[in-house]
Amino acid sequence: MSDALLSVEGVSVRYGDFSAAESVSFSIERGHIVSLIGLNGAGKTTIVNTVMGLHKPESGRIVFKGEDITSLSTEKIVSRGLSLVPQGGRCFNRMSVQDNLLMGSYPRTARKKAKQTLEHVYELFPVLEEMKKRPAGTLSGGQRQMVAIGRALMACPDCLIFDEISLGLSPAVIKDIYNRIIKINREEKTSILLIEQDTKRALGASDSFCVMLKGRVVLSGSSSEIDPETLKKAYFGI
Repeated sequence: MSDALLSVEGVSVRYGDFSAAESVSFSIERGHIVSLIGLNGAGKTTIVNTVMGLHKPESGRIVFKGEDITSLSTEKIVSRGLSLVPQGGRCFNRMSVQDNLLMGSYPRTARKKAKQTLEHVYELFPVLEEMKKRPAGTLSGGQRQMVAIGRALMACPDCLIFDEISLGLSPAVIKDIYNRIIKINREEKTSILLIEQDTKRALGASDSFCVMLKGRVVLSGSSSEIDPETLKKAYFGI
């Protein structure tokens, strides 16, 4: 894992007496897309929140760009170049679309390039420029998800984490958003971690994958080489 951009190394997380994640390990190479897949309650979001500093692990560590970030605050983790697009396209509903986007540029290094990055976000999501003065709460679910992605991009990340971004969206919108994610990865060489329940879509977009079940990684490998039956057994624990 020493050559990886992001490494999760033997991370265990507990909520009181409940073990939410147990000895979870995986890594993301620079420029790669990794999908972390599993049923609802498998521990995926727990791992994401731990990586982002929202939870502290009971054991294990998280290394980003060669630095142990396990004990850092979320603010410092984002400033290092790691950004999260949370579930549900969360926005500041009363704020304009543009102000929502600019909120993402608070890291000092990102602030210097905010104007340029904003133009790039509008190129990626032209509909947001058309609606930049509208309150974010008046947008559709898919458009709010675009705002959330754009806000994360405003921090100029080296690695983006998408936490189940397809939940509650129509197939057409999901396809469009996934196309943008792949474009971000290919054109900007941004490493990406996809948290998903939809195995087909996640595997189709990623270079490699991990399956989580009951807080553990039970299968991992190349997304293009996985046997469907093996994947099914690992996913459902059968």
